[in-house]
Amino acid sequence: MQSYREIIMKLLSICLIVFLSGCVTTHFPVTENYQKKTIAELQLPKIFSNNMVLQQNAEVKIWGNDTPNTAISVKASWGEAAMVTSDGKGHWSLTISTPSATTDQQLVISGSSKQTINNINLGEVWLCSGQSNMEMPVKGVINQPVAGSLEAILNSKNNEISLFTVERKPSLIPLTDVNGQWKKAAPGSVSNFSAACYFFGKKLHDVIKVPVGLIATSWGGSTAEAWTPEATLQKLKYVSLDSEISKKPQHTTMALYNGMIHPLVGYKLKGFTWYQGEQNHTRAEQYKTLFPAMISSWRDAWQDASLPFYFTQIAPFNYNTQTNSAYLREAQLETMVKVENSGMAVTLDIGECKRIHPKFKRPVGERLAYWALAKDYKVPAIAYSGPVYRYMKATGNRVELNFSHAKLGLDSMNKHVAGFEVAGEDKIFHPADSKVIGRGPIQVWSEQVDKPVAVRYAFSNCPEASLFGTNGLPASSFRTDNW
Repeated sequence: MQSYREIIMKLLSICLIVFLSGCVTTHFPVTENYQKKTIAELQLPKIFSNNMVLQQNAEVKIWGNDTPNTAISVKASWGEAAMVTSDGKGHWSLTISTPSATTDQQLVISGSSKQTINNINLGEVWLCSGQSNMEMPVKGVINQPVAGSLEAILNSKNNEISLFTVERKPSLIPLTDVNGQWKKAAPGSVSNFSAACYFFGKKLHDVIKVPVGLIATSWGGSTAEAWTPEATLQKLKYVSLDSEISKKPQHTTMALYNGMIHPLVGYKLKGFTWYQGEQNHTRAEQYKTLFPAMISSWRDAWQDASLPFYFTQIAPFNYNTQTNSAYLREAQLETMVKVENSGMAVTLDIGECKRIHPKFKRPVGERLAYWALAKDYKVPAIAYSGPVYRYMKATGNRVELNFSHAKLGLDSMNKHVAGFEVAGEDKIFHPADSKVIGRGPIQVWSEQVDKPVAVRYAFSNCPEASLFGTNGLPASSFRTDNW
């Protein structure tokens, strides 16, 4: 007979076998299901989705992921097609030709599965970025209105304007996708979309009569460093790279570029618009090199050194610092003058000294559009810039200032031309009188300065604009010295 001990050992063995059998039958299927879920099927970045706009008359890049070594085909309703095989990691990309502007097109992407993108328009695609004055929606924000927002929203329905807002996402490493979705222009979508970007796109559509796609990727209070890639920042000796996301992610170097620009790189664009600078206003000297470097880095990323880059000069505002923000406006003016295929919308006449978010966003968007319409869409006989200071000539106690972009002369828009200061060799500035001579130049002088050597105009935090071209566009604040 078996001993009691032997019986107990056999029972334990049977229990162990049953337990292990249960493990096999219950755990293996779970593992198989998990493996099936983690196998990459056809995936597209969110920027490729219903209602999107593809750049017309171009070779546009389409990309995504699938299982490794899978044949991928892209077929367009306009008759084009392309094929490629995903690489060993499942990544794939290809280009496809687009014809002239049209609407209601379709893409069918086939791989291990199939996806169809509907309601595609072919037209003009622009990316808008910056800080809060770009992010501010058409409906306004708490206690901060947008002038004319009610009518703009009410009359916004337009199936030929598509909007994509990139969700905020900082990252210390370059990401490959963003959160967001394309929406057709309508009261519900326009009210929450970037006002400066929307008014820019609407003016384009009104004039060139083709579909427009607008990608808004912005974050209030962000620095230019946050929108600049690591490789570019490493070349700028005055920038210290962050090793972690700070309490204010929008101040973290390269974080917004990595999370909100890099995933879009390759999506075919016509150009960029930008509204930022307030957060850098205390570091104007750095901005003179940082901002052009950022522009260059974006163009390099898209592999197109000629991509238009149109930006807004920061508006007058009484900053609670000792720093004169006119130096930042000067850095932006220098960028416009020196960087090819760039342009600047001056806002000296629409700032609000006690409100950092001026309510006049329609003029901002439209002034940016004037640059694009004149330069990129070749609309004839359109002015796009206010007077830009060129050089000075001193005779006795008077100085003549000459300007470009002032073929029909200068104007004060029914104001007294004011805001000028002159200084002699002692570098002490005194308020100056001024007088427009014919079509220009403008003559300035002060009875307190016998031999002026330098002139400044509207060179303070919150000046009043009084110098315009006859086209109604204001001149930027400027100085002739480098003191």
